[in-house]
Amino acid sequence: MTLCLRFFQQGIAAPVLMSVILAHSSVVHAATPADNNALNGAILDAQEQQRQQARERALQQQNAPESDVRLARPDVVLPDYPANETPCFTINSLRLEGDLAPRFQWALEAAESAKGRCLGGQGIMLAINKVQNAILARGFVTTRVMAQEQDLTKGVLTLTLQPGRIGRIYFDQPVSWRARMWNAVPASRGDVLNLRDIEQGLENFRRVPSATAEISILPGEQDGTSDLLVNWKETRPVHLSLGLDDSGSKSTGRYLGSATLAVDAPFAQNDLFYANIGKDLFQHGPFGNRSHTLNYSIPVGYWSFAANYNDYTYHQNIANANEVLSYSGKSDNVQVTVSRLLFRNQLHKTTLNMRVWRRHSTNAVEEVEIEQQRRRTAGWELGLNQRSYLGNATLDANINWRRGTGAFHALRAPEEETGSGSARTGIAMGDISLNQPFTLGDEPWRFVTSVRGQWSANALTPQDRLAIAGRYTVRGFDGEQILSGEKGVIWRNELAWNVLSRGHELYTALDYGRVDGPGTRYLAGHQLVGSAIGVRGALWSHLSYDLFAGVPLYKPEQFHTSGATAGFSLNLDI
Repeated sequence: MTLCLRFFQQGIAAPVLMSVILAHSSVVHAATPADNNALNGAILDAQEQQRQQARERALQQQNAPESDVRLARPDVVLPDYPANETPCFTINSLRLEGDLAPRFQWALEAAESAKGRCLGGQGIMLAINKVQNAILARGFVTTRVMAQEQDLTKGVLTLTLQPGRIGRIYFDQPVSWRARMWNAVPASRGDVLNLRDIEQGLENFRRVPSATAEISILPGEQDGTSDLLVNWKETRPVHLSLGLDDSGSKSTGRYLGSATLAVDAPFAQNDLFYANIGKDLFQHGPFGNRSHTLNYSIPVGYWSFAANYNDYTYHQNIANANEVLSYSGKSDNVQVTVSRLLFRNQLHKTTLNMRVWRRHSTNAVEEVEIEQQRRRTAGWELGLNQRSYLGNATLDANINWRRGTGAFHALRAPEEETGSGSARTGIAMGDISLNQPFTLGDEPWRFVTSVRGQWSANALTPQDRLAIAGRYTVRGFDGEQILSGEKGVIWRNELAWNVLSRGHELYTALDYGRVDGPGTRYLAGHQLVGSAIGVRGALWSHLSYDLFAGVPLYKPEQFHTSGATAGFSLNLDI
């Protein structure tokens, strides 16, 4: 059995493994049901880790801070330059002077069309307004542009910049000791006031679910300054939620229960912490699973730092020749992420993400570890995130490069002995999603489409491959069997109707997935198509639900799945 498990973990699929068994007739004369069960145990390990990774991604998305602030600024449409003004002066160049003028030379491009024109009073004022609006558009709402008395006969229009600076930043009333300013607002006294800094500050305050914040701009004590008045309030900072779903597998427990304890600002630094425990429920048998997750994050201006730990254990019985053996697996993961907002304006945000990770897993039969299946991997990941607002639609895109290394005493993967896989190669990953709300017959609808892909030039370990089939990838499949490969794409589409605007969505989904690469050589096929219909929403503001049913529309002939699949997810906030 150990031989079977080892060969599978080295990436050799069932047909090759069977030939190896037959070739070693002095050890094993024929493939037996016990051999197949052992092989199934190894298959289970890769699938269980991939399922748990998908659940962890969903848990992080559910508990991630949702704070997105865009302070509205009315668009100003300026007319064309007036013709035939009298008197007028031919403007050949524009010049910007004053404190910090070198930082704002780009604003003169807005009045570039004034060059070569003969401008009178209205035309000169229009040129000033164009420069002013360009500065306002970049968030400098208290910076002013004006024209002093000057001789225009030389053809030079000189504008004077008066930067609007920040005076004081303070809370409008005595607040709880848990309120913190230093790491929320990425600006300080004397800085040039910019709406982008205020937006970032509001997002850092509001990322804490129990906190609300508003920032007002008030006249400062000195000329050219403005004060920022912060109105901050907090409700109960501790939250408990209970979850129940059927996202598990039949072999280790289909029904999963979870409890999440979230603490807002545990160190009073606009930080977040949550702990989650999960376990199989309602089932009595020789199988089970359990998971634990700890997550902490803190913002520092345009930076954010996060640390995540999770572990997962499972067990099941497998039949040997003359006995039933217990097969189990354990894994734990640690990752630290540093993010930096690189750019933001009223329509776009670009963020750089840097991450290091370490992953460890073992398997055992009758509590005796299978050394050939011990894994300890580590590496780094670098990525960019882009959020754009296109009218009332939201576009999110991510691109990441992930690479395994020998850091943290990482071991070579078992597959590297045969060249059938590596944990120290590069993987390109990306996803893009579009959320487009619209109205149809005065009813609110939305269309959501997303594409997630992965690419690697080299063979990967089973745990690093892209897997498809199931509620988190291609809906309509029960997820008991999956397809996975080094390269692949998942395309998910959803049309949802907010029923009578009551917070309950009816939705229909159509998904497609395809995998390729060296690891797909012996798969039953490469692509899946599935569909689903469902309803989700919230009851009494505390109970959220998602009920769905789906069917596979296309699958390979030898790919086994239920003809129809139903599922649910419940979450109760206490």
